Amino acid sequence: MVRERHTEHSVDRLCDAGVELYERALREDRVRHEDAANTPCLLDFGLLQPAVEDTQWLEPVAPAFALRRLLRSSEERITSERRREDRLVEMFQPLMRIDEGRTATPITPTLRMISGKERINQAITEAMAGASREVLTIQPRRGHTREGVEAAYAASAARDQDLLDRGGRIRTLYQHTLRHIPVIIAHHERLRGDVEARALDELTDRLIVIDRATAFIPADAEGTLALEIRHMAIVRYLATAFDRLWRLATPVFPQAVARPTRDGITPRQRAIATLLVEGHTDAVIADRLGMNIRTARVHIAKLAATLGSQSRAQLGYLIGQSGILDQER
Repeated sequence: MVRERHTEHSVDRLCDAGVELYERALREDRVRHEDAANTPCLLDFGLLQPAVEDTQWLEPVAPAFALRRLLRSSEERITSERRREDRLVEMFQPLMRIDEGRTATPITPTLRMISGKERINQAITEAMAGASREVLTIQPRRGHTREGVEAAYAASAARDQDLLDRGGRIRTLYQHTLRHIPVIIAHHERLRGDVEARALDELTDRLIVIDRATAFIPADAEGTLALEIRHMAIVRYLATAFDRLWRLATPVFPQAVARPTRDGITPRQRAIATLLVEGHTDAVIADRLGMNIRTARVHIAKLAATLGSQSRAQLGYLIGQSGILDQER
């Protein structure tokens, strides 16, 4: 009998004959060694192994164990490629600096302007596809509608989970006015892996840092332009800024921590008091704290009532005298 020649393939393209024999081995606990003659891939990929008591038989390796081993091998290759990229960048950067003086058209591969929300989202997805360590994100209230938040999380759910499945982690900073939106809570609860979220009253504009190697920041107020940054010094600076904001923020997921109310003054009112003594208008205060102007005025009125103020000028004086801002330092 002439045996069919086996065509080489990768483990993620397992041949039909290999799948059939592996399934049979799992059902029957073993197969004869000669039965695997046409499917050497099962031995090569470690899905079958010789039985200890009788090498004429082959036993199946548990699928869960085989999968973990193969994924670990894949992660090691990704890490190796990352190190290779770092070495290449380190080697070529001084060479490019030498070449800058004689190149007629300067090139800046470390910075790229991206136009259009769809192209921006695609660029972020492509950058995250190669990520293996972490994604840091700042999500301010400005520019977010409930529908926009739902659409953004629907688009990012798969790529976020892919990163978590590769052993990465996700850290997100929200403004306090966003932290209780149901779609945000539901998104975090659906993700499986190392996910944390914290909140601050004031944040910078939107920021995404991927593996501390690539960053995305807005380039216009409408969110239709974004700057992709791969300059290591700039990305490192942005990641450090995130780390410092993270340490100041209040945990909201997976376990929320209540911010303390002191002397009848809520944390939100203290944030407003800080901006009031700096002389900001109600509109500016609302914008910086991610709330509408009516809500801001309600908080200002409550603050005034708590401190016994009869006017805006008196309120600033009473804030200074109360010491409530000193408690924040």
